[in-house]
Amino acid sequence: MSATTLCLQNVLYEKKDGIAYVTLNRPKVLNALNTPTWTDLRTTFEDARADKSVRGVILTGTGDKAFIAGADISELAHVDAFEAEESSRFGQGVLDLIENLGKPVIAAINGFALGGGCEAAMACTIRIAVEHAKFGQPEVKLGLLPGGGGTQRLPRLVGKGRALQIILSGEMISAQEAYRIGLVNEVVPGADLIARAEAILKQITSNAPIAIKLALEAANKGLETSQSEGLALEASYFGICAATEDKKEGTSAFLEKRTPQFHGR
Repeated sequence: MSATTLCLQNVLYEKKDGIAYVTLNRPKVLNALNTPTWTDLRTTFEDARADKSVRGVILTGTGDKAFIAGADISELAHVDAFEAEESSRFGQGVLDLIENLGKPVIAAINGFALGGGCEAAMACTIRIAVEHAKFGQPEVKLGLLPGGGGTQRLPRLVGKGRALQIILSGEMISAQEAYRIGLVNEVVPGADLIARAEAILKQITSNAPIAIKLALEAANKGLETSQSEGLALEASYFGICAATEDKKEGTSAFLEKRTPQFHGR
């Protein structure tokens, strides 16, 4: 399915040179997440996963103020307990799709990444932020707790103590602090954001696609198991890679001192 045939309300979707660009497009509400927007995200990432021509994805927001400023409070204010749990599970499912896409996803964080925005960024493979970006999980200020994976991914990324300080205070931190604690990989000037995200993706996708997919899966699944189970999974995937044409091409190219031509087989 081409990007132009997808029915999207609040997300811009473009594919170019093996990269899918997913851009939240609700600038008047700082790209806040409501149900149609979550649905658009699921649609675009399902398409990116299925499209073999897509080697990686860049997720960002429209404008220079916000990546995703969180949930749409006007919608959230009216949900009951059952609806809130259903909404949480739906959002978690979308972010699980992003995290386990089998292809690298770069979060190009162009401003506020709060609540669901911070959670969406954490589901991505790598996070690049502009210098004025702000991060936080302010849900406790609304009588809630993070519902899109924040209580789970943030401790895994930055450690339990630092994560709980962010979650329980509800306060924002700067891009520089996010970099210091390991929440973001790089901080760059705003004018360089997309170009840097593209450069990282191109560096990754010049490598063998099957190896990329299985390395992502080994890291993600390994974090949910013991180290010994993770090592067993790694060895199994190492064996799978060894049986691919890409492994034969990669090792041959190295020995012949040439650039490998990988085809994902």
